[in-house]
Parts: sequence; C-alpha cells; structure tokens
Amino acid sequence: MNIMVLLAHPDPASFNHAIADTVCARIKENGHRLIFHDLYQERFNPVLSAAEIPAEAELPHGIEAHCRELADADGIVIIHPNWWGQPPALLKGWVDRVIRPGVAYRFLEGDAGAGIPVGLLKARSAVVFNTANTPAEREHSVFKDPLERLWRNCIFDLCGVNVFYRKMFAVVVTSTAYERALWLAEVTAAIDRFYPHT
Repeated sequence: MNIMVLLAHPDPASFNHAIADTVCARIKENGHRLIFHDLYQERFNPVLSAAEIPAEAELPHGIEAHCRELADADGIVIIHPNWWGQPPALLKGWVDRVIRPGVAYRFLEGDAGAGIPVGLLKARSAVVFNTANTPAEREHSVFKDPLERLWRNCIFDLCGVNVFYRKMFAVVVTSTAYERALWLAEVTAAIDRFYPHT
C-alpha cells in the first residue's frame, strides 16, 4: 500500500517528530511504500491564491505533486500539535491547497457547490496523532474536541475516507520518558492495526 504521512511541527526535538519517526519506521517495516512530508522542513507554502481555487486551475508543480500523492494514497497518517483547538496554520494551508475539488471530492453534475460533495479519495483509512497540553477530560467537556470534528467529519468523511482513527497524547509538557515510551508503543500498535505487515 501507498501510505502518505504528514508531519506539522516546527521543532525537530518535539514529541511529534518522535511519533513521525515511529510511524515511518513501522510503515516501512510492514512492507508499505512511504510518502513522507515534513511540512516545516520542506517550507511548504500554505497560502492559497485566488487563481488556485477553481477545480480546473493550473497548479504549481509542488502542489500538483502533493495532490497526485494524496489521490494515490491507500492510507493517510497526519501528525500535529493541538494549537488553539486547531492544527498549525501550515497544515491548515496544506488542507486548503491539496484537499481540493477534483482531487479529494467533487459535486454532482448540475450542483453549483451548495450540495453534499462526493468523496474521491481512495484511501481506505486515515489516522491522526495529535499532541496537546490540555487534559483529555477538559478537551472533551469544555472544548468539545474540535480536532475530532474537523478531521473526521469536515475532512475525511466528506472526502470518502470512512475508516478514521485519532489519538491525542496529553499532557505532553509534563509527560515522563516512561509515558512517552508507552505512547509510542500505542502509535506502533495503531499502525499495525490499520497498515499491517504485507
């Protein structure tokens, strides 16, 4: 399988990077083809121009390559911190520019865009790992877990990816080395569950 992995964290020493290293290693160990993008390291440009908005727009080469990789992916893994109940702006910009009409979804003939789109992604599943410094109980009771709604309902379900799993690791800022080791074991187990050895 082709597994696309996206990492969005600016600090190479972050736990997000440790998650990404674990994910990428396990995907390769399990015999899958890895497509990996560290969006900060690659200096991905998150700004969507007006010229790119139409479905038939001519895209910059780099964006076209990301779109092609996304369309060819059999599985998707996204790793990011929770910043203000959202992914980092860089990752949101990737969504704006790459999860686009004609690639990830389309509207039925005669629908000017007011209806419910048809998902186009062939990915069988999507996995999101995010870190936070908010305890899970507070995230659910006070903030209503906006990242779950964003990734599951607003993005992947809309684009036809019906198998979705998300795991939040918290509280990172006070976590111990032992806790982080347990979390990375959970990451490995999740990859084995969704992208097992071929």
